[in-house]
Amino acid sequence: MVIHVRGCNFSTADSSLSGSSVATVATLRDAPAGLGPGGLSRTGHTVVAACLGFILVAGILNNFLALLIFAKFRSLWTPINVILLNISLSDILVCVFGTPFSFAASLHGRWLIGEHGCKWYGFANSLFGIVSLVSLSILSYERYTAVLRSSQVDVSDFRKARLCVGGSWLYSLLWTLPPLLGWSSYGPEGPGTSCSVQWHLRSPASVSYVLCLFIFCLLLPFLLMVYSYGRILVAIRRVGRINLLAAQRREQHILTMVLSMVSCYMLCWMPYGIMALMATFGRSRLVTPVASVVPSVLAKFSAVINPVIYLFFNNQFYRCFVASMKCSSEPQSVQGEEHPTPRTQFSGFFLVHSQASLRSSQRQVLSGSESAALCSRHNDRHTLVVHYTP
Repeated sequence: MVIHVRGCNFSTADSSLSGSSVATVATLRDAPAGLGPGGLSRTGHTVVAACLGFILVAGILNNFLALLIFAKFRSLWTPINVILLNISLSDILVCVFGTPFSFAASLHGRWLIGEHGCKWYGFANSLFGIVSLVSLSILSYERYTAVLRSSQVDVSDFRKARLCVGGSWLYSLLWTLPPLLGWSSYGPEGPGTSCSVQWHLRSPASVSYVLCLFIFCLLLPFLLMVYSYGRILVAIRRVGRINLLAAQRREQHILTMVLSMVSCYMLCWMPYGIMALMATFGRSRLVTPVASVVPSVLAKFSAVINPVIYLFFNNQFYRCFVASMKCSSEPQSVQGEEHPTPRTQFSGFFLVHSQASLRSSQRQVLSGSESAALCSRHNDRHTLVVHYTP
């Protein structure tokens, strides 16, 4: 069996893959810095290092700011926002425990921390990345159920949110531990300055792992996002008939949000998934060092863009961000609601109430809101109020 890894040919059998991995890492470590072992020029390594440096700094700052605002404003501590918190946590962990190693390797044009460091890098980046992807899909589904459910919503119940967060980490471990236990393996990728799953290996075990990873950790979360946000958009169109002008504004805002979220997901992760499939299923010659490093950098860029899309476009979070910049203790729109009533649910897009639980003062506020849609069930004593704030 012949394995082509970053411009170096190794003839080996499946039983000696670990020895090949050691030899590959040693070759990458000792390669001249002028021209990387994968054929990437010194200028190319410098460009990659500049991109990774930006991702490192911006990713840490954006996600640290998000975590800081979550810690400062208790009004943000709702079950659905805990999922947002989990996304920021996983993204900042990628920036702290993964990106610095590939950044340093790109500066030197070679991998610096050996085989065990390569395995750690591949495992850590895969673990935190899949946690983020799964959390994004869970978030989309929770927003969908928060909009469409007609039962009372209890924001004091964090049990489901904790299960979602814990489940995302366990699910990620389920798919990232196998390469450490013999189902495929972690090793150098692209120009040899980062590590990931060994996409180029053609053994049945490696091919089956890559296929399962693509389906269960990339494709299924993407399909769940498309389904959930599509259903949200359809629901908004239906209830928007009450006020055509408000409906038009609401539709435009939601459509922009949905397109931004789905597009960023596809831009950051789909190129990497397609590159992995091409390398695994017989098109490895098309995966040049440049063609492999660009999807890898795009995937890492998700740690920068996620806080912007999922947090700063969240009206409730944005008000807290503005209040934080003004050194205010609480944003004006949520003052007095630091401990929200058990019948109130913030979903990021929507503020969901059960009408039976609203006080008269709250009903007055809702009736004077710019856009409020009422969806009632004739056979149900509860009325769902979906309050949207563009």
